[in-house]
Amino acid sequence: MARLTLRITGRELPGSVCGDYRDVHVGTQRGREPDQLVRADAAEAVFRIPVETVEAADGSADFRGPHVQGRRGERFVYLTWGELPDGGAFAMFRRAKFFLADLPEGAAAGGTAETVLGLTDSCGMPLCAAVRPPRITWRLTGADGH
Repeated sequence: MARLTLRITGRELPGSVCGDYRDVHVGTQRGREPDQLVRADAAEAVFRIPVETVEAADGSADFRGPHVQGRRGERFVYLTWGELPDGGAFAMFRRAKFFLADLPEGAAAGGTAETVLGLTDSCGMPLCAAVRPPRITWRLTGADGH
């Protein structure tokens, strides 16, 4: 088993008011719950997602952890968007899906896989749906993040 950290740096966030949504926040999804929430009017949002890599019975790499979703061979992580009014509960309205199969070769050995991307779509709303290359580019760094 190896430990991999996904480091997603989001820039160009859409703002805390988007369309009909107010008090917009973005975070990772841990199981069914939002995690690492950041207001969508922040200058930047940095998410660190721990992932365990294991060898499957057929010798291929597989990914596990509380943030990892999907079936073997189709694993992914979410950034989740929702409204979070003061004193209220998070109400998810949109998610962006990042496929672990898009990580660079060698990611299963551990270390850090990093990406930097804009989190606003062409309509000024939060980035959502499947985020695949070339929209996203990952790079591997050492175990200490350098």
